[in-house]
Amino acid sequence: MYYNDETVIFYNGKFVKAKEASGNLYGQTLHYGNGVFEGIRAYETSEGTKIFKALEHYKRLLYGVEVMDIDFNYTEEELTKITYELLERNNLKDAYIRPLVVTGENMGVFSAKGSDLIIQCWKWDKLMGDELLRVKTSRFQRPNPKSCFVEAKITGHYINSILASNEVKKEGYDESLLLDMNNNVAECSGANIFMEKEGVLYTPPRGHIMAGITRSTVIDLCKEVGISVVEKHFTLKELKESDSAFFTGTAAEVVGLKSLDEYQFPLEWKNSQGNKLMKLYKNEVLGLRKKCLTN
Repeated sequence: MYYNDETVIFYNGKFVKAKEASGNLYGQTLHYGNGVFEGIRAYETSEGTKIFKALEHYKRLLYGVEVMDIDFNYTEEELTKITYELLERNNLKDAYIRPLVVTGENMGVFSAKGSDLIIQCWKWDKLMGDELLRVKTSRFQRPNPKSCFVEAKITGHYINSILASNEVKKEGYDESLLLDMNNNVAECSGANIFMEKEGVLYTPPRGHIMAGITRSTVIDLCKEVGISVVEKHFTLKELKESDSAFFTGTAAEVVGLKSLDEYQFPLEWKNSQGNKLMKLYKNEVLGLRKKCLTN
């Protein structure tokens, strides 16, 4: 589903066919998970294909390679230019984009010398779909922020997400919710969370969570349209006393929760702040929001 015979990727400084590319079996990314990636979306707008917040995504990628001491020589602007060309070469106007920095050979547990940049893209609908989600609290916690750089998208970190997702999907749930080391609500396996109580939104602060770019966009939208939003720690009990809740992420965009464990969120989704923000966010990425606000 991700590529075919004609798919082109950017790899090791060149545009090549995906089926013709080969990887390093001795690379540290494969053996130890020391790689950095991003998840980005491009949207077809009335002004052509636009990569949503490309510079912000690539700034986060560069943060990751910096904290992991990975050799890397591209700038945000260079990466953005390459990505637009890759979309054009694949004739994709609306796409999910996956940049990945893979590290060189080193069986020691310190950063390898050298790296390769891979950028792939494919057509991908919303990761979690459009239906309200049945969510279960996972027994796994998000990593202690003193154990790693939790705001960097390091490939190895996502073992935690896979464990949590596998656990709840085997029980028939759509998605997992993870707590942090202090038993406060953190996020789901691949997206941030907001809860609504009496019209006010609450979302966990940075520190124990991925600093989501969609999360930041939603907070900005709230401020612009007058929705109260508070960044604070809250417990699972508090979440299960809220009116509504939703996840945010580049792959997921904005998606509502139907239930959490045994708790059914009482506010109808169509009447929630999350539903309003889902529409505002879609208009934002399509370049339609300002037009909607002035009409």
